[in-house]
Amino acid sequence: MSGEQSDRPGRAGRTGDPRGRSQGRRGSSQGQRGQSASGAPQPRDAQQRGAQRTGPQRTGPQRTVQPARRVAYDVLRAVSESDAYANLVLPPAIAEARLNPQDAALATELAYGTLRRRGTYDAIISAAADRPAEEIDPAVLDALRLATHQLLATRVASHAAVNESVNLVAAAQGRGASSFANAVLRRISRETPGEWEQRIEDSARSDDERLALRSAHPVWVIRALRRALAAEGRADELDDLLDADNASPEVTLVALPGLAEPGEPRRPYAPTAYGSPGGDPHRVISESGGTVRVQDEGSQLVALALAEAAPIAAGERWLDLCAGPGGKTALLASIAREHDVTLEANEVVPTRARLVRNALRAVPGDVVVHEEDGRSFGASHSGVFDRILVDAPCTGLGALRRRPEARWRKSPADVAELVPLQVELLRSALDALAPGGIVAYATCSPHLAETTGVVQEVLRGRSDITELDARAVVSGISESPIDLGTDGSGRVQLWPHRHGTDAMFLALLQRTATEPSGANAEEGD
Repeated sequence: MSGEQSDRPGRAGRTGDPRGRSQGRRGSSQGQRGQSASGAPQPRDAQQRGAQRTGPQRTGPQRTVQPARRVAYDVLRAVSESDAYANLVLPPAIAEARLNPQDAALATELAYGTLRRRGTYDAIISAAADRPAEEIDPAVLDALRLATHQLLATRVASHAAVNESVNLVAAAQGRGASSFANAVLRRISRETPGEWEQRIEDSARSDDERLALRSAHPVWVIRALRRALAAEGRADELDDLLDADNASPEVTLVALPGLAEPGEPRRPYAPTAYGSPGGDPHRVISESGGTVRVQDEGSQLVALALAEAAPIAAGERWLDLCAGPGGKTALLASIAREHDVTLEANEVVPTRARLVRNALRAVPGDVVVHEEDGRSFGASHSGVFDRILVDAPCTGLGALRRRPEARWRKSPADVAELVPLQVELLRSALDALAPGGIVAYATCSPHLAETTGVVQEVLRGRSDITELDARAVVSGISESPIDLGTDGSGRVQLWPHRHGTDAMFLALLQRTATEPSGANAEEGD
């Protein structure tokens, strides 16, 4: 195996530092970057980061590596080095490599599967290497993660997984590093997945840490999900939820009302939703001219609920306050077009505002896209909108099955940073409502601080806002019975394991009167 004489890992896995620590960036990003759609401007935009680079500059001789594995490795490196998002860099990488459908599917499984279970694989690699994973050079570590996924979670032949991953290391870091990688992978390949699972679980310091290693979720995420389920009296569903997060989601399409008809197979809840025939949606999307596009069924239900929360009157004025990248905006625009309603959108990040405009091209008519700070939008547009969607920037814990790297990027500090922004955005939206107007507050996170906590904070001390029964609205929209747990309120929390959707949260708030002058003075301090 690549000339390795011993199966004991050497020191070559550590490069650039005599103490054995890598000088390269590690694939852990603290804080929320590029997702504060219409809140405070962010230092870098996620779309730009993902598009700039799909892998590191390689050094040394190029070794033979199957194209699908090369693409998967380059995606892992982009995520680790550039904080890229896999769902943004993988499709162009597949296209550039001209992979056939079978190899494209393999590259997708290798990249997503490796990213999804990174924490578990790092524990295994640490045990096999006799050193913490964070002390291994990032380029070597990504190759080890990729090979570990193939060895323990796929039917890829062991020799192919090991040899080609060793070649990836040799091409990126040289012969010494490849010898280290070879030794580590030989150790991993000698034990079964069950044996490795038992070994790393035996090293856990608590039941939650043991569950974290088994389910490949950080401990803090497990605890947040458990609390959210417990609020519905369903904490016993935690294992099912964690399993659902680790399953590849089916592709769901939206047919924009009045512009396209949903095909088959139909999804159970949103009347606009259906599954992608054959799994690859690109042909259907292209042929539709943009009137059909990929959109999670939960996201569709959120937009539809705002439209169905009360009878629509011609001449209403609607707003999507945090519009980027524009999927929900396009759905609202198609509904508004059918009812003689004016829709506007707002997105503070210019590159994401362009995505919103692109998303709206398929919908006839003009939609003004503002580029203002959503937190102050209500003050400059006070009392003028009849319906407002606040799809707030959030941790994205509800979309872990579609954004596998997100679970390793987030921390409790991100929640603490985002909640004040979410509160400000919702307050701004309520200020922009006309009397009788309705706000739909939504997040793609079930974290209680980002959902019910935000709603309760904003409602505190306001006498001009009434909370509507969002559960009744969504149940009325649904094409079949929908099991919506309840925490005693009328709010909706969707779940991957229960509904097959992202874990979208929804609250509907209606302004019943004009807010008395100065009523929120203390809250704004």
